[in-house]
Order: sequence, then structure tokens, then C-alpha cells
Amino acid sequence: MGITEIADNVWRGIEDLGAGVSGAFSDPVIRLGVTGLSGAGKTVFITSLVANLLDRARMSGLRAEAEGRILAAYLQPQPDDTVPRFDFETHLAALTGPDPRWPESTRAVSELRLSLRLRGSGLIAGLRGPRSVHLDIVDYPGEWLLDLGLMGRDYDEWSAEVLKRMGEREQARDYLAAIEGLDPAAPLDEPLAISLAEKFTDYLQQARKAGYSDLTPGRFLLPGELAGSPVLTFAPLPGGVAGARGSLAREFARRFAAYQSKVVRPFFRDHFARIDRQIVLVDVLGAIHAGPRAVEDLRRTMADIMAAFRPGRVGWLTGLLGVRRIDRILFAATKADHLHHSQHAALTRIMAALMREAKDRADFAGAQTAAMAIASVRATVEEVLRHDGQELALVRGRTEDGREAAFHPGDLPDNPAAILSAAKGGQTRWLDGDYGMMRFLPIPPGAGAVGGLPHVRLDRAAEFLIGDRL
Repeated sequence: MGITEIADNVWRGIEDLGAGVSGAFSDPVIRLGVTGLSGAGKTVFITSLVANLLDRARMSGLRAEAEGRILAAYLQPQPDDTVPRFDFETHLAALTGPDPRWPESTRAVSELRLSLRLRGSGLIAGLRGPRSVHLDIVDYPGEWLLDLGLMGRDYDEWSAEVLKRMGEREQARDYLAAIEGLDPAAPLDEPLAISLAEKFTDYLQQARKAGYSDLTPGRFLLPGELAGSPVLTFAPLPGGVAGARGSLAREFARRFAAYQSKVVRPFFRDHFARIDRQIVLVDVLGAIHAGPRAVEDLRRTMADIMAAFRPGRVGWLTGLLGVRRIDRILFAATKADHLHHSQHAALTRIMAALMREAKDRADFAGAQTAAMAIASVRATVEEVLRHDGQELALVRGRTEDGREAAFHPGDLPDNPAAILSAAKGGQTRWLDGDYGMMRFLPIPPGAGAVGGLPHVRLDRAAEFLIGDRL
């Protein structure tokens, strides 16, 4: 670490200390991290949470609302002037228009502040007036989240892990053929480096479509302003041969380190290190539908990501000095509305089992954790069909071509070990079940519908995440 970086860290610490001291005597702020891989539903979750806190007719599970203590909720400018605003209005319009659609996926970091005006509670409620609590929500691409698992790894270690997994996947065929017989110690050839990076990116895109989760580096999938830069022009190489200065392997290792220091660490510092509460959204049903290997891949990837967080309680003095740690984490399996409610308990158990490693780590550090099956926006209705003398639980929704369809995805096992054992055992398909998946569009709002957006347990999720601060 150079003297300039040391000085920068010192000044940043002084600024954070000042912000912590001044913030301790102003309106309390809850900084909520919404974490999830691409396709887990982060944008939909944020949009629905804000819409249902602005119009709380569907939020009876939030105790402060049930007790009538939330006097008002309103949006105002977020505190970070250099971060774009989360486009809540556009996303809400997509979900509630005459032909509802899911909003566009996140492509850049954005932020939104929702302020709540609250009536006091307890014996001293009559001695003080209403108070305000600010909820700051940060949205960021799920692809970038993957990079947290790179922290603490070196290039050779990362290459070995990635190439081992790629050897079992059809999507990696072209890239593996490109590096067969390649000498990593040969002098750097920039056109070759660009070609390898492009083929590796193609593999990542195909693997994502196939349902896999370990797609690092995440910026290869969503590069933004870094597209074409040397920091995104590297790929895994076999052998662990560093080579001499100027070799292909040495240059790829240097660019990998630059990616960690100039992309991953600033992203972690500027966003994750400041989080108070965390919800981890996981598309468990999508992984199950993709097969056992996708489930194991999801479990391993989420464990790597969560290892980068800093869960645990912060004492009053360390909180005053600006130290932040995550003291509540909710692990949420999304798209619960794609199942009949009779299977939600089984989905919750599978969610808890998938995140067991991360949960144990957080519990040990002193954070409160919970698992839950939710749907940020309900897109189905339930019905029961009698077939051959038996009742079959279905969900009915609007498909992408505009038709209505009833669907039974298959019954999840009561014991999550039936899913996780097959996944850890490396099976290529489920031996005792076939779990389907259908993509439904949002339901058009009916006449006389109550305010907010229909959901499944979003109010209970909000109660766990922020209820104690209200």
C-alpha cells in the first residue's frame, strides 16, 4: 500500500467519523441492502416495497402500520449526490399499466430514500412529537454482486476453480478448445488476449442462460463504461504458471489484480460496507428447475458472496463513531406465487438449507437471521383441480403471450436434504421428481383494487428488516 492510498484511507476514516458523530444526533437512517443474483427480482422487490410503504393497505404484517403509528411516507432526494436515483415511477408504471410487464433489470447502481413519519409508542409517546426515520435503499446489478466472491483470491486460485467447473459444462467447449495447447508463459499477444476474453465472456453468457450462478467476473456480463478496457481483458489459464514479465499469464494475473483493486474493492467500500440491514433474494425455484448442478452452484456462489459481508451487532459507542455492521439478514426465496401456498413451507426450508453456511456465520457474529418465501408482486391466483379422484393444487397466471394458463410445477420435498443431497452428489438430473417453471406476467389491476401492489409476505419481510426501528 502506497503513501497516497494510506493518506486517502486516513482522510476517509476522518470523514466517516464525522458523519457518524453528526448522524447520531439527527433523524435515524436505515440503509437497506437488497442483494441477489441476476433474475432474483431486486428491482421488483424495491418497487413493490416502496409502493406498499407509500400506500399501506396491504401491509398489515408491519406492526407499526397495524398499530396506526405510521403517519405518512414520502420520497425525497437520496443523500448520495453522485448516485443516480432509482427510477421508481417508471418501474411502477411497468407493473401497473394496462398491459403490465416486469420492469427492466438493473444495469447500474441507483438509490432511493423513503422517509417515514411516525407517532411515538410506549409510556413516553405523549411527551414527544412525531419522529422521522429515513430508509435508504441501494439497487445494483446482480452481476456485480458476484465479484464479492473474488475478494481474497489470487489469479491462479481463481483460474483453477473456474476451469475445474468449466470442464463439466457443455457451454465451455469453445473456450476450452481455444486454450488447449496454449503456453501461458509465452509473450503477451494482445489480439489473442482480446479473443480469449471474448470467448470467456461468451461462455459466461451461455452459462447464465443455462441456470448457473458462478459467473465471475460479473462485469464481463455487464461491463458498463469499462467495456473494452484492459481491466476486462483477461481470462482463466491452466497450469498456475506465472511466466516471466510480459508473458500472457503474468499480464492476465496483473489485470485480475487490477480488477480486484479498481473495480471490486471500491464497489464493496462505497456500498456494502455501509449497510445496516440486508435482504438476500434468491431464485430457488429457477435453480431447481435448471437441475441439481445449478442448485449446488447457487449454494456455493451465495456462500462465497456472503463471506464478504460483515454481520454482527454494533455497540452504541462504535455506532457513534461511524462503524457499520449488518445486524439483520433475511434470506428470501422469491417467486413464491409460482407455487400453491401449501408448498411455501417446503420452499422456505430449502431456502434455509441452501443458505445454512452463511446463516451460521451471521448467527455466530451476532446478527439476527431468518428465511422466508415471498413474492414481491403476486402474479398468480390459486385453484384446485380434481384429477383421478385426487386434488391437484395449481396456480393460474398470464403467460408472456397474453394467454392464461394453470400450472402445477411439481411438489417440493418436505425434507430439503432430498434436493441438497442430489445437488452435492453431482447428479445431472432429479431422480425422483421433475420440477417445472413457468414465467407469468403481472396481473392487471382490477376495478376497486386496494392500494399498493399484491404480494406474498412482503409485509412480514419489512417487519423483520425494519420493524424494530419503527
